Amino acid sequence: MQTLYITHPECRLHEMGAWHPESPFRLDAISDQLISSGLQALLDEREAVPAQEADILRVHTPSLLAGLRRLSPVQGYAEIDPDTLMNPHTLAAAFAAAGAGITAVDAVMDGQASTAFCAVRPPGHHARPGQAMGFCFFNNLAVTAAYTLEKYGFKRIAIIDFDVHHGNGTEEMFAGDSRILMCSFFQHPLFPNVYAENPGPNMVNVAVPPHSDSAALRDIVESRWMPRLEAFEPEFVFVSAGFDGHRDDMLGQLDMTEADYAWITEKLVDLADRSAQGRIVSFLEGGYDLSALGRSVAAHIKALAKL
Repeated sequence: MQTLYITHPECRLHEMGAWHPESPFRLDAISDQLISSGLQALLDEREAVPAQEADILRVHTPSLLAGLRRLSPVQGYAEIDPDTLMNPHTLAAAFAAAGAGITAVDAVMDGQASTAFCAVRPPGHHARPGQAMGFCFFNNLAVTAAYTLEKYGFKRIAIIDFDVHHGNGTEEMFAGDSRILMCSFFQHPLFPNVYAENPGPNMVNVAVPPHSDSAALRDIVESRWMPRLEAFEPEFVFVSAGFDGHRDDMLGQLDMTEADYAWITEKLVDLADRSAQGRIVSFLEGGYDLSALGRSVAAHIKALAKL
């Protein structure tokens, strides 16, 4: 079966100013790399079905949703924080991004595919229950995980986050939930600077210093993540796939390469094959050097698709 590639036109219309690194050009860079590498022809590309209000409210507060609707501008920009802005298309893009994972899960559960990559923006893993922040409005992965738990009744879902920044929103939403095991590494200190050493028994979120290299990060995966993941035996695997830990990306200071993203993905594919019938849905998070982003996503998707 082909790997699904899920996106939506609205995700290219959301933008926060020409100066902003989280730009529509990110999706163009990914698409260009997939075309030039020949991968695009091997993927099953589909348009996301936007999330419904009820989907958002499984993990977010009504006040967050009401506030975003109130702030959504008719023209120009509305500021959530100095780095997080809305334009007239942002809310539609956020609903589309949050719905991409649901679209993927339903297709996977229907037997149409085993793996999917959601090429969406705005990203999601910083969005807290009641707060949009860090370029994020809705927590796309969390919306999907909550939907999957409710609709399909799974008992064990793994969340992996390899973005250079801590997935604070996802951690806050699921810390203490025994149905979820979250594993991540992230640079610290670095935005959002809210790392908690003991956030919950179901969290294996490892802070690493700047300039941590491939060997150090792979050791965390092997020694910290995999024993917990193998014991947990997840029935579904979700990935917050941030590529801003690449050594060419100036928003972080980790020394990863596209080979590292491929290696991590291969580990997760092997895990999913053994316990989750191969089920993996991955969500684009960070990654702001356009060349590095395109190459890294291509390596990630190639591993997802076992190509």
